Amino acid sequence: MLRFCRSPAAVAVALAPLMLGAAVAQSQTAYPDRPVKIIVPIGPGGSYDLVGRHLADVLSKRTGQAFFVENKPGAGTVVGTQAAAQSEPDGYTLMVGGLSNMAFNSALYSKLGYDPLRDFIPVAVIYRFGYVMVGRKDMPQLRLQDIVAAAKADPGTITVATAGVGTGQQLVAAAFMKAAGVKLLEVPYKGSPPAFTDLLAGRIDLFFDSIAAGLPYVQSGQVRGIAVLSSKRSPLAPDVPTMSEAGVPGLDVDSWLGIFAPARTPPAVIAALRRDIRASLPDLKERFEKSGGEIWDLPDKRLDAFVASEYQNWTKLIREAGIKLD
Repeated sequence: MLRFCRSPAAVAVALAPLMLGAAVAQSQTAYPDRPVKIIVPIGPGGSYDLVGRHLADVLSKRTGQAFFVENKPGAGTVVGTQAAAQSEPDGYTLMVGGLSNMAFNSALYSKLGYDPLRDFIPVAVIYRFGYVMVGRKDMPQLRLQDIVAAAKADPGTITVATAGVGTGQQLVAAAFMKAAGVKLLEVPYKGSPPAFTDLLAGRIDLFFDSIAAGLPYVQSGQVRGIAVLSSKRSPLAPDVPTMSEAGVPGLDVDSWLGIFAPARTPPAVIAALRRDIRASLPDLKERFEKSGGEIWDLPDKRLDAFVASEYQNWTKLIREAGIKLD
């Protein structure tokens, strides 16, 4: 049997492609090989924080690598979102994104340190929750149609609380006024609790808030549930009609949250994240439902178009309403 002996250098050259292929394969399958930070661009508490912490918990268990939340509040959601946009695009810094930082801010601020569509890749949209319109219990108008008729007959006399300029509650109210063709008198508050205080006392007529926040008051009989702003009734409030059922068609507003990565994050990392997040959704279902929301597994191929559409629609509405934060 003839044998050919190769020099060590020749052997190294021959093995180089195999070693390179193994290294590439390892780099594609090893993610994550160190802790992953999820930036939550608000302080502890609230829906952004809830999604970030629950997801970090289940991903840590699934991958065997630590996922942890870093709260980075400031200027609403601007400071944390800008920090995420400027992070290394390697998959080890992610961000919770939703309507506020991915749709509202571009219209609310004349100068924004990030571009929601250019600077981020949507990894997954996994959570959504609806809004409910509630009214003081002794309000003379019993139905939504009666409220709309009264507001059209005497614009600016029916009051609506908002939880602050640029908040989801204010912008949902603006969306309602546009869809219904009415003008309500806005009364600003610093958050939902003081708005509910005055609503319960009868000093305010209407308020828009998340179903989770508004439903306890409806169930206790302290306020009236007038309509939910979604395409179907909420299982948490099955007796409250949708806007379309109540007489204002076409108003379908859901707030949503998901995970975003800095632009230029490698496709293999994005694919790994999407796989692990989707596999984690069953473990998140009960947690999300207890918070008043629901799992939303938006298909990957729809993510870019969905985020762009939300950005465009809300930017248009905010600018038409003349709402600014600077």
